[in-house]
Amino acid sequence: MNIKELLKGIKTLQIIGSTDTDVTDIHIDSRSIRPGHMFVAMRGTQVDGHAYIEKAIAQGAVAVVCEDLPEAQRDDITYIQVAHTDEAVGILATTFYGEPSRKVKLIGVTGTNGKTTIATLLYNMFRQFGHRCGLLSTVCNYIEDEAVAADHTTPDAISLNRLLHRMVEAGCEYVFMECSSHAIAQHRIGGLTFTGAIFTNLTRDHLDYHKTFENYRDAKKAFFDMLPKGAFAIINADDKNGSYMVQNTKATVKTYSTRSLADFRGRIIECHFEGMYLEIDQREVGVQFIGKFNVSNLLAVYGCAVLLGKKPEDVLIVMSTLHSVSGRLQPVHSPEGVTAIVDYAHTPDALSNVLSAIHEVLNGKGKVITVCGAGGNRDKGKRPLMAQEAAKQSDRVILTSDNPRFEEPDAIIEDMKAGLNAAQSKKTLCITDRREAIRTAAMIAQKGDVILVAGKGHEDYQEIEGVKHHFNDREELEKVFGIGKAPEA
Repeated sequence: MNIKELLKGIKTLQIIGSTDTDVTDIHIDSRSIRPGHMFVAMRGTQVDGHAYIEKAIAQGAVAVVCEDLPEAQRDDITYIQVAHTDEAVGILATTFYGEPSRKVKLIGVTGTNGKTTIATLLYNMFRQFGHRCGLLSTVCNYIEDEAVAADHTTPDAISLNRLLHRMVEAGCEYVFMECSSHAIAQHRIGGLTFTGAIFTNLTRDHLDYHKTFENYRDAKKAFFDMLPKGAFAIINADDKNGSYMVQNTKATVKTYSTRSLADFRGRIIECHFEGMYLEIDQREVGVQFIGKFNVSNLLAVYGCAVLLGKKPEDVLIVMSTLHSVSGRLQPVHSPEGVTAIVDYAHTPDALSNVLSAIHEVLNGKGKVITVCGAGGNRDKGKRPLMAQEAAKQSDRVILTSDNPRFEEPDAIIEDMKAGLNAAQSKKTLCITDRREAIRTAAMIAQKGDVILVAGKGHEDYQEIEGVKHHFNDREELEKVFGIGKAPEA
């Protein structure tokens, strides 16, 4: 694509060199640059792309987009100076790939919890309706049946538009996408056109990056601020932050609730570990999920499908066939009558919700043993809160290692223990080795009890000192219960 055409919609401070040059690809990683490419110098949290401008040129870049011009400039290179490369890159990418988000119905899901579940269920539902669909999520990206590995909840702007372009080429009509707070704050979704957006809830998370809850909240709100007129925004009316999200949106606002008047309402009629019977908008439906928070997730799915033109009764029929997303409230049953639940809950609120869901089913007829940890090199402030939530709703707690990354696992556990009072500490064990912690929980549990193994969910690794070692909570439980093969070391 010609540079002049590529720069449509970009506010430039200065252009040095020819704009008649053709660009064959765009990258933010200098290692990916080949002859004919454009390099965008991004300022990241760890690395400043401006330091790699010369390397990109040496590898064949014909154009450079940057905030600060290099001191020495070559006559055969086009330099484009902008105020903020993180804002420009999304517009450049969507222009280069032919504005793919305008050629599909793109639905974004944001909030602290529930993003993966809602996006994945919508993807599965609309495929059952016979539509070709794409999915961009924490667990995996999908172009119809083709799985594309996901390294981040939301990819960088160039990778994102490249994926959307591939989805358009594959004939996808709908794309369902998780929008993380990092992605919104870093303008990774800049330049995209959304048909609809969903807000789930807001609790403490990612304060290692955002620093304050207000910054985290406002990053989410910025997503709704960018929605065009004609789009829809569905918010959880049970979360006090829902109305704040849409204060300045141009989109049509709809609400869902399990407690109050809303456009889409639902409640639990009956609950078991195999699923629930719900009433949604005065219709009854059986679903293969448990927990009040999943009622909220399903209402978001239902509301979105209806706003996309599907008949309510058809939506409920398909909803009754949907299964839980990998690593979200996944049960593993032992031959001895113990139920284990694997869940990705890695925030205090998510852990509280999962434990509440377990108690809704148990109804006082069994004990709850919770195995949980906290990730290293992440928000330290939530560690004592995680331990508190586990202790509040569990008969026994085992604090263990999660993904310690570059921190000492024992130090993370000590941070968690600091949130416990004397009574809570008495029912808490600290077992750093996660495999041993799961095995101990299984030894303690008796018939009718429930073990919750929280924090990693779908992940099949433990990240230690920069290395990912194979580890899967579900595999470990199956091994302990004698119902699966031993996992690889």
